[in-house]
Amino acid sequence: MPVLQQLLGRLATQDACLVQVESTQGSAPRDAGAWMAVFAQDQLGTIGGGHLEWLAASKARELLASGGAPLSERFALGPRLGQCCGGAVQLRFQRIAQADSEPLAQRLAPDCSPVAVFGAGHVGAALVQVLSNLPLHITWVDSREALFPPELPSHVQAEYSDPIERAVTDLAPGSSVFILTHDHQQDLRITQACLQRQRDHGDLNLIGLIGSATKRASFAHRLAERGFADDEFARITCPIGVPGIQGKAPEVIAIAVAAQLLQHLQG
Repeated sequence: MPVLQQLLGRLATQDACLVQVESTQGSAPRDAGAWMAVFAQDQLGTIGGGHLEWLAASKARELLASGGAPLSERFALGPRLGQCCGGAVQLRFQRIAQADSEPLAQRLAPDCSPVAVFGAGHVGAALVQVLSNLPLHITWVDSREALFPPELPSHVQAEYSDPIERAVTDLAPGSSVFILTHDHQQDLRITQACLQRQRDHGDLNLIGLIGSATKRASFAHRLAERGFADDEFARITCPIGVPGIQGKAPEVIAIAVAAQLLQHLQG
């Protein structure tokens, strides 16, 4: 369960102190917006770990126990703090309760990019598992409904589609798409649907197709016969995954693809 949902659930029975990074200067372990929620005995989330987090948690528990007003404090990440980042962070401390749940849900919700994974086989399942830990809205599509697990995180939506390529039309604008079904003909039809959507709207992001250089050449040839130019097919990333990572186990492929997606989104 995402950490924000855990926090909102626990606030029903326990108050906490929210510690959030307001700003940073120089090198810092987390960026502005990072947060942790400190309860009497434990905590959720992280502002970067180390002695900074330990001190912040201690101060948060003091505020939680005293019921004090919100406050901000600057921490220099130097030798006195036992950290050598060399920068500084401004932290805000605020007691929170169940009544704060709705504004917290809006304030702390991460900016989520849309991603579509076509294929619920071994690689697709491994990829969704890795991506579900990231701030993404995931649409998981297959023509075999029975393959989807009975429970999924709230930000992962399973969608049965037959024919499978029909789902391309309904993807959110800006979606990154990964095509890795059990059937090369399905992969081809999904790839064609993505190219057609790019031609019509140009609103898809990264489009990744699992396979070898041979599969890429074959698909390029077959799609050229269907009227797609070389520069259109050049938008397809195939093979997928960060170059240099060896191994064909589903979990290895999933990590390599997730890293490639992060590079693309952050670039």
